[in-house]
Amino acid sequence: MDYNELIDEETWAYIRRTNAAYPEDAVETSVADQRAVYTALCQTFRQPHPDGVETEDRNADGVPVRVYWAGNPTRTILFLHGGGFVVGNLDTHDDVCAELCAQTGYRVVAVDYRLSPEWAHPAAFDDCWCATQWAGRIWGDPMVLVGDSAGGTLAASVAHHARGRLGQILGQVLIYPALGGDMAQGSYLKHANAPLLSRDDMVYYMQVRHKGPVPVDDPTSEPLQDSDFSGLPPTVIFTADCDPLRDDGRAYRDRISAADGQVAWINEVGLVHGYLRARHSVARARDSFERISIAIEALGQEIWPYDD
Repeated sequence: MDYNELIDEETWAYIRRTNAAYPEDAVETSVADQRAVYTALCQTFRQPHPDGVETEDRNADGVPVRVYWAGNPTRTILFLHGGGFVVGNLDTHDDVCAELCAQTGYRVVAVDYRLSPEWAHPAAFDDCWCATQWAGRIWGDPMVLVGDSAGGTLAASVAHHARGRLGQILGQVLIYPALGGDMAQGSYLKHANAPLLSRDDMVYYMQVRHKGPVPVDDPTSEPLQDSDFSGLPPTVIFTADCDPLRDDGRAYRDRISAADGQVAWINEVGLVHGYLRARHSVARARDSFERISIAIEALGQEIWPYDD
């Protein structure tokens, strides 16, 4: 794979800056070191909050959350952060949440779910489902589920689980999610050594998350394991083209479409896993973040801005 042809210089500069702060062999260090380095990496790219955004840390029935608002929102974004189920917290994605709040006008509830290996699956899912129910009860507003990477996995798992249990979810926006695709084919092989996320990294994260084999027929672990894709809320999936996870988005799109659901898959050419942090330095990432914000706002207003 010739990434020099696929990836532009702005993105390469972002990749080099990321690798300087979070080396490719980070998964070989201790979990504590991984978390410290990842938090420092996110701090390197952190942006100030937009004017007018307020925040408050709260307790969602035992799950720590951070609430963002500007004015008097009538919609809630339930945001689940990435980090391979091993790293990440309320601070690592704080600026992303603040910007989504400012751009959409919606309240954002960011969830500090439990991490592996201290807490194996289904702890992270249980926390996300608990926080979703809490947000629905506290404000009573319609919600859009949003997550990046591992957070996209969890957002989709919540969407599947919520059917028949919680009627306030208007849509889900998944950003380069890991959904449980076949790791022996497609983008997992084509982009096995992609910049910033490799297939071997994914194998490591799955092993740590489950402390053993991945469960079977468990959509709270991997949404593509579900046998029923009907009744899901309108779904928009964003993937990075240079990412082993890319084809998970396409496979999920195809399953929902086959069940006559509303779904759009947007594959961002020339981008790599984790590009949200590049939204202020890479034009392609900035444009994608704008599309993500538009998707969230549209689903919150029950508008479908995509051609079927």
